[in-house]
Amino acid sequence: MTARHRKLAHRLVAATAVLPALLAAPGAVAAPSEPAPSTVVGGARLGQSGVQVSPLAGAPVLPGDLTGQSWIVSDAATGDVLAAYNSHLQLPPASTLKILFADTVLPKFDRNAVHKVADEEIQGIGPGSSLVGIKENLEYRVEDLWRGVFLSSGNDAVHVLAHMNGGIQRTVADMQARADALQARDTKVISPDGYDMDGQVSSAYDLTLFARAGLRNPDFRTYCATRSAMFPGAVDRNTGQRGSFGIANTDRLLGKYPGLIGVKNGTTTNAGSTFVGAAERNGRTLLVTVMHPASYQKVYDETAELLDWGFSAAGKVQPVGRLADELSAGAAEPTGQAGESSALSEPPPQSPPAPAASAASDDGNDWISAGGWLAVVAAGAVVGGWALVVLRRRTA
Repeated sequence: MTARHRKLAHRLVAATAVLPALLAAPGAVAAPSEPAPSTVVGGARLGQSGVQVSPLAGAPVLPGDLTGQSWIVSDAATGDVLAAYNSHLQLPPASTLKILFADTVLPKFDRNAVHKVADEEIQGIGPGSSLVGIKENLEYRVEDLWRGVFLSSGNDAVHVLAHMNGGIQRTVADMQARADALQARDTKVISPDGYDMDGQVSSAYDLTLFARAGLRNPDFRTYCATRSAMFPGAVDRNTGQRGSFGIANTDRLLGKYPGLIGVKNGTTTNAGSTFVGAAERNGRTLLVTVMHPASYQKVYDETAELLDWGFSAAGKVQPVGRLADELSAGAAEPTGQAGESSALSEPPPQSPPAPAASAASDDGNDWISAGGWLAVVAAGAVVGGWALVVLRRRTA
């Protein structure tokens, strides 16, 4: 046996000898990638159940008599969430979904434009809906229609504007796309007016995102702050003159809570009461959303209590999350993560993913599966056996 053949045989034997060690520690060769932790829009703490608040020295105590199933207090300018309770809990939004409707459709039409209402535009409205009193074959200015939406929560006004936007289904799709762009991932839109529909949900967090975005539009801000207005009525058959009637905002805090800007209330038998309120004090604007408290009146009482707390707590609490920013074109990841502070970076409580039952991997990271290791061992045994035979024959 030549020296070259002897060296080759010994190398093959050595390679076979290390195979058991490699099999015993496959991670040393190619460790499987760890799954990325799930993210909660706005920060990990907002994905946790129960009250989330981080008081500093001198912070006021949160109101102790709150009954809302979900609520959130945030700063409209900075996006800081000062306190929250089950803020991502999905619940029926009732007419507060009209906030998203307005944020989506309001910029599309000139407020002074005039539209003649066709009969089919005010058909198919859910039984028991709130109405402003729109009549077919009459003309309405766009700004009158929006007052019908904000003050009277008129589903008839919503339907007319939705038909102007291309129809109910087109508007629903536009609203869902707008919700997605705002990172409102708890929201599923089925009806543009918020009428109770199976599967239609939102959350206190998402409704706050809609209100924050809407308030950036001066027309939105004006409509939601309007306490009363005159609305076009029917044509008098005797005089031929068109009359008008007064409508009033159904927001029970508007004009009563100091600094209240507005935004929107909603109540249905199945959904209960929900309210999104914005108020300004000393140059600071706070947003409070309360969903499904014990009674209709409590939605206003608890909003007022949380606004009071928020103005007193500003600068005395550490934010527990953030309101997400709108996604830019092509963005895929949440931009409202509150990862800058260690207090906000803890992952949401969840069980770690169970290891896959199958040895095969679809993501290409486990480049040698269990079957592959068996094949390597078998091949190594054959090569090693051949090497020993060659060595013995050469030395015989």
